[in-house]
Amino acid sequence: MLQLTYLREKTEEAIERLSKKNIDARTLVGQVLELDALRKGCQAKLDNQLSRSNQIAKEVGQMMKEGYPEKATLLKQESTQLKEDIQGLQKELTDIEQKQTQLLYQIPNAPHASVPKGKTPEENEVVVQKGNIPTFSFTALPHWDLAKKYDLIDFELGVKITGAGFPVYKGKGARLQRALINFFLDKATAAGYVEHQPPLMVNEASGYGTGQLPDKEGQMYHATIDNFYLIPTAEVPLTNIYRDVIIKAEDLPIKLCGYTPCFRREAGSYGKDVRGLNRLHQFDKVEIVQFQHPDKSYKTLEEMVDHVASLLELLELPYRKLKLCGGDMSFASALTYDMEVFSAAQQRWLEVSSISNFETFQANRMKARFKEGSEKPQLAHTLNGSALALPRIVAALLENNQTENGIKIPKALAEYAGFDFIG
Repeated sequence: MLQLTYLREKTEEAIERLSKKNIDARTLVGQVLELDALRKGCQAKLDNQLSRSNQIAKEVGQMMKEGYPEKATLLKQESTQLKEDIQGLQKELTDIEQKQTQLLYQIPNAPHASVPKGKTPEENEVVVQKGNIPTFSFTALPHWDLAKKYDLIDFELGVKITGAGFPVYKGKGARLQRALINFFLDKATAAGYVEHQPPLMVNEASGYGTGQLPDKEGQMYHATIDNFYLIPTAEVPLTNIYRDVIIKAEDLPIKLCGYTPCFRREAGSYGKDVRGLNRLHQFDKVEIVQFQHPDKSYKTLEEMVDHVASLLELLELPYRKLKLCGGDMSFASALTYDMEVFSAAQQRWLEVSSISNFETFQANRMKARFKEGSEKPQLAHTLNGSALALPRIVAALLENNQTENGIKIPKALAEYAGFDFIG
């Protein structure tokens, strides 16, 4: 969440930045600041009462020593009333702080100054496009037809076992999944990320820590009896490793990666955009996460984008890099780049990665801080990116590399898959 000091000291700047996400935050910010004034007033009263209570405790002892039991009794009566007042003020302060926190949870992260204005994905800024768009002398098949033709993925069987959006990978289709996971993990490890295998379910505190709650509560699968949530991305458990942790400044950057299945309800999704692997309820993804010094986080963001781009180039996929406009950004992001690959049979660009800098937004929720020497701990910047999500990568690989006789596998991936052709 946004830091209270920022909202207090730079109110108009915060409201202006939030307007890029097409949000009029003036009322919400005003309510937060009103509660802040009440909190300060309540805290001042509480401090005064606590001070008086401590003073009385000393005076009672002094009166008893000096032989004035009547005065001591009066002071004790005042002390009893003070304790009741203190309890009331403590409850009032707690209530104010809880209300203020709940309001702060509703305010999204303020976009970076470089974020373009806009409301829809069509207004995202294309930064760069690389690779050749494939062309065919025959009618190219979409990946769902290729998957059926070569017995790689069974969508109908997934519907039988679970429901739509839960495909079953078979034979070389399953081996291709495993190859991509290992390929992405090895490249992340080579880039200095430490591999983790985190839980696939998280508690409510973890969901709030990274900003999935309360913003995406309806999109997450919820195990209600235990109040656990199936993870929508490895970002959630990986980032929460450092919740309530003070990091040594010399240990920055901290670089984490991990492979997990991801679970998303995707409520309201329909139409051609969800066919085949385009949008699933369960899918595999390798995630990269960094904790970085605030002075270095935007350079780190570019490095993370370059890492994702290098994977796409090794897979020989045409791709483009987009800077998201304010209206297309996530709740928690300050700046996001999307990476898209071209799908030859569908003749459209498919998002395969989002790489974001959250600045202090997540760290403030999680109290993830770092300490330099004798200075007070300060909030770290957190960043994360998909490196990469598998479904649309597989869709593009199958469609872009199809021939009349089968599907070619890029050299870099063939070394992991153990085959270079599906036919």
